[in-house]
Amino acid sequence: MKRLLLSAAAAALVLPGCGSGDGPPVTENERQVGAEQHPRLLAEFGGAYKAPEAQYLSALGEKVASAAGLSGQCTFTLINSDVVNAFAVPGCFIYVTRGLMGLVNSEAELASVLAHELGHIAGNHSEQQQRRSLWRNLGVAAVSVLTGSERLAGLAGEAAAYFGLRYSRKQEYEADDRGLATLQAAGYDPYEAADMLGALGRNEQFTAATRATDQAKSIPEWARTHPLTENRIARAREAAAKTGLADNQLPEGVVPYLREVDGLLYGDDPQQGFVLGRRFMHPVMLIGFEAPPGFTLTNSPQAIMIDGPDGLRGQFGGGEMPPGGLPAYAEAVLGGLLGKAPARVGTAQPTNVNGVPALFLPVSVTTGEGEVLLSLMTYAGPGGGAFHFIMVSPPRIAAPDALQALFGSFHLLNREEAATLRPRVIRVVTAGPNATYQSIASGMASDRPVPHLLMLNARTANQPLRPGEPLKTVVWAER
Repeated sequence: MKRLLLSAAAAALVLPGCGSGDGPPVTENERQVGAEQHPRLLAEFGGAYKAPEAQYLSALGEKVASAAGLSGQCTFTLINSDVVNAFAVPGCFIYVTRGLMGLVNSEAELASVLAHELGHIAGNHSEQQQRRSLWRNLGVAAVSVLTGSERLAGLAGEAAAYFGLRYSRKQEYEADDRGLATLQAAGYDPYEAADMLGALGRNEQFTAATRATDQAKSIPEWARTHPLTENRIARAREAAAKTGLADNQLPEGVVPYLREVDGLLYGDDPQQGFVLGRRFMHPVMLIGFEAPPGFTLTNSPQAIMIDGPDGLRGQFGGGEMPPGGLPAYAEAVLGGLLGKAPARVGTAQPTNVNGVPALFLPVSVTTGEGEVLLSLMTYAGPGGGAFHFIMVSPPRIAAPDALQALFGSFHLLNREEAATLRPRVIRVVTAGPNATYQSIASGMASDRPVPHLLMLNARTANQPLRPGEPLKTVVWAER
């Protein structure tokens, strides 16, 4: 979470579609509109990841786009987010997160992701989903329970409509088919498309198994927005077989790819803070909090998304303290969130939380399903900053006592605490003659080093480890 914006999102933008492969070319108007929205998308997701990996992604994207008949018409951007995702925006703007890039194990696998997203663009899928009122599916900010008050979709942000896009099975299959044809045309092994889906599935299983010890991690966003099924993976492999090519007959590009991602930032960016289990700590803003048992946290560049039991959802965010102090800050938060939605604002309750001046404000919102309670807790942070929780209780469900524990956990970090928060990076190592998965994983910065190593490299524990082969590991970055 970086320093956050208070303004609510505008209405979701509906952009005209662009073509890929057998679709129409990108028009100048489409390109212009997409280019205007591009900075806003980057701001929503924490900006572009400016490193050599970004240039590599752009070059590979252009190669795949050329194979799809879109040479020079698309923009490919690496996003500074550890969420595992890739998405396409009409205007032929393709986005890949560094979280997904860290999971990939070959150039062909990454090319299959890009080809798949180009398939969504060719099918106008983004525009079709826009018409389905995407905010209801975002889930990250509780808007799904606020039927009848779409202005509250501002919790999730305008660009999140793209990030949270959920395609139908038909659309996914269509993008798979288009993508596989493009992947082969680009000269890559078509079987890598199925391998990429398998890697995403293994990541999903790993994060799901980790939830018992790390409540912050849940199903990867890519898996939620591009649903994975065994049938879909099998379908992709069958489609590759129908090309008449043998597996590995065309290049995969494993070694060149691993060379590119060596040193890639892995996990949370210190500028966005660290989610550690149910705790969040920000070494730059010097703040932290801890969610009660049963809650999950998801870090994003603009906010910390909070999911609790019984449909309780919300987020933690912040911004600059206005001249009017916490009352003015609370008013700005509610104003940007509610718009003209019918609401009754309760009495402001000044308080003090762990030595920090705070202000609690209850709000009741009238929706088509009944009264919804918003609980807004604001804090005066260090350096002229202000922070807040905004939590939403579903209709006919009172705010649980757990909110008091959440709100009461906010505290300031000292310099010693902040110094313990270190980033991680991907480091590619070469297996020695006597190496084992256990010996290689022993140096990893992970709570589950061996399963983590196997997941990252698409391996199983009984798969032989050959001397001289490269493997991705995750280690602490040098100070």
